[in-house]
Amino acid sequence: MAVRLVTLVLILMLAGRAEAGAPREYCPERPGLDTPPCIVDAGHVSVETALIDWTLERDSDARPDTILVGDTLIRIGVTGSLEAQIGWTPYGHVRMRDRRTGAVARRARVGDATLGIKANVLNPDGSGTSVAIAPFLSLPIGRTPVGAGDWGAGLRLPASFSLSDRLSFSLTPEIDAAVDGDGKGRHLAYGSAAGFTLKISDALSGSAELAAFRDEDPAGHATQALSGLSIGWQPGKDLQLDLGATAGLNSKSPDVEVYAGVSRRF
Repeated sequence: MAVRLVTLVLILMLAGRAEAGAPREYCPERPGLDTPPCIVDAGHVSVETALIDWTLERDSDARPDTILVGDTLIRIGVTGSLEAQIGWTPYGHVRMRDRRTGAVARRARVGDATLGIKANVLNPDGSGTSVAIAPFLSLPIGRTPVGAGDWGAGLRLPASFSLSDRLSFSLTPEIDAAVDGDGKGRHLAYGSAAGFTLKISDALSGSAELAAFRDEDPAGHATQALSGLSIGWQPGKDLQLDLGATAGLNSKSPDVEVYAGVSRRF
């Protein structure tokens, strides 16, 4: 699997070099709840990694903490309006504490991989009004509880709208064939993220977002509601550092998620 993914990356990079020119303004998908519709320049690659990602959930029975390290998305510019994507979670650690007995269970696992494309149909540099289509497929190469246990698929429709030179509004509706909680089969899940991004300076930007997702798992339907704040700093034209936090707004959502990451264009 790893050899095939590397081969695919090299083929797509070589195919895109023919269209490579002066690079656009760097537009990583990190951080935040929304997915930007902008496309990586043809012949370039963006590597976007969560250095650390910690999520806390609490319910009446258990208190799980999940830590992901190195969760990475590779975006490969194929043409001026099309990119290929490969994602993988190389390490996850889940700590589960029983709130009644105090017993603690720990598991360290490799996560799943994802393959996808993003095709922009309006303004691939993300300027003005920009719209894209982004289907993806998840591959069950990991193990539970970090991996889902079966294949899944989904479709996102990222869009952004410039409200001024420094303020934009983003929207990312999504529909998924999500893996069932028992790791066998799939069910419908859908929802959207939306929010505002403010360009504080040429190098610094911040986002405030909301998201709601409905999950029709046969074991129990649930709706998650989330709010998020994030900030991205670009000290150079090909580098971004980011910080972010997400808070659950109802009992079915994770209580809090905190993350930090780095993105680099090559």
